[in-house]
Amino acid sequence: MSAAQTPDEMEAGLGERLKALRLAQNLDQVTLARQAGVGVSALKSLENGQGSTLRSLVRVVRALGREEWLAGVAPMPTINPLTMTRGAGTRQRARRRKADLQR
Repeated sequence: MSAAQTPDEMEAGLGERLKALRLAQNLDQVTLARQAGVGVSALKSLENGQGSTLRSLVRVVRALGREEWLAGVAPMPTINPLTMTRGAGTRQRARRRKADLQR
């Protein structure tokens, strides 16, 4: 997904990926909808890029075994820049080597 895409294009791309994954797992829409606990119309809307509820998306993604997709939506920061400055020592300037000075 590119940052230059519109929200509609992003929804359509996500829907295409969901559909491709469903087909790769040899599932029909009725079976996947039943496994996910959503209506067939909600699944069709997701696959067609026409939106649905966040709950439906999460349930379908989980039923397809792709929970890791959801972890990338809002990842937890692993480094806090504020703590880095507290433990940082004094800065040192880069030194030129003598060979560089003679040129």
